[in-house]
Amino acid sequence: MNIIAIIPSRYASTRLPAKPLADICGKPMVQHVVEQAKRSVLITEVIVATDDERIAAAVRAFGGSVVMTPEEIQSGSDRIAFVAKEMHADIVVNIQGDEPLIDPLLIDQTIRALLDDPKAVVATAVKPTSSHQDVFNPNVVKVALDANGYALYFSRSPIPYVRDAHKDEEWFKGTVFYKHFGIYVYRAPFLQLYTTLPQTPLEIAEKLEQLRILEHGHTIKCVVTEYESHPVDTPEDLLKVIHLLQSR
Repeated sequence: MNIIAIIPSRYASTRLPAKPLADICGKPMVQHVVEQAKRSVLITEVIVATDDERIAAAVRAFGGSVVMTPEEIQSGSDRIAFVAKEMHADIVVNIQGDEPLIDPLLIDQTIRALLDDPKAVVATAVKPTSSHQDVFNPNVVKVALDANGYALYFSRSPIPYVRDAHKDEEWFKGTVFYKHFGIYVYRAPFLQLYTTLPQTPLEIAEKLEQLRILEHGHTIKCVVTEYESHPVDTPEDLLKVIHLLQSR
């Protein structure tokens, strides 16, 4: 089975300009993501998809594979679909370009969730959290699951809403919240279908592309993982990742 990982990588970033090229312990961020993805035992090929020659040059410099994509492509899913269309893959893994510490075991765990479930067309990863900061941070996406581990809904707001909540920060203890990690594993034919589906009202309201899948009646399998995610969105996140790597 041909399982390819595609890392969408854009130069522009409001909060952290030139993010893919940010130096992390002597390597650009994109190189760390590629190296982590290559440690997966299930992935057969890793490709960076970018519309910026500066990123492409950096990837070539460390021996990585890169495909240039049209500048007018705006979303990461459309970017990976553009590349995957010519790759003859069975499974396509979308690994975010701002996850320099993504665990290869998390990648494989998410891939297996799709391989083991013929009903699902997409798999992703979630983790239980009781952190007040996670629950109320709109940059941390939450997800509600059904009894079989399929996503019911994704939101930037706390879900579920606890009706009998108390005013202190202890109110949510005993309630299971899941935070969502930005890794998606697609069956290749569905990825091409997905990019043809029109945007949906909930997707537009929440600014979450994965809601388009649910609103069109498809299923997303969620693997509950013990691994952690350390996405880099701000200069503060970058410093945190650098410190984590140095401590290792």
